[in-house]
Amino acid sequence: MNKDEIKNSADMFLYKAIVDLNSGKYLLKAFNDDEIEIDIEKIYFELQQSAEKLLKSILSREAICFPKSHDIEQIIELCEENEISLVEDIECLVELSDYAVEGRYSIIHDDINEADRYISVLEKLIKVVESAKLL
Repeated sequence: MNKDEIKNSADMFLYKAIVDLNSGKYLLKAFNDDEIEIDIEKIYFELQQSAEKLLKSILSREAICFPKSHDIEQIIELCEENEISLVEDIECLVELSDYAVEGRYSIIHDDINEADRYISVLEKLIKVVESAKLL
């Protein structure tokens, strides 16, 4: 998706989710290749933002109102309450919720081991949203 394809708020959330995911992937690669010195929390913050915006894209597409919240678990529950099926292993993204705020202030100290798992789930979910059919 590119900016020219944005037609509504669901598309905007999807576009921004993809941008955030790309940022997280870029930072992760640069970190792993010892090209940059960065707090791991910054990578997870980008992945959290991608997850949040992606879920909000799904809700927007279905015309479902959602709270202004960074709580991924709450947003997933709202999808489930509205009988929206998501991808397998979606629950792992709940772990990213803490990075919405705390991660920006380096309060959380974690290792990078789960990043690839989060990225994999986000990429699967993006494919589902882009095909406009929820599982």
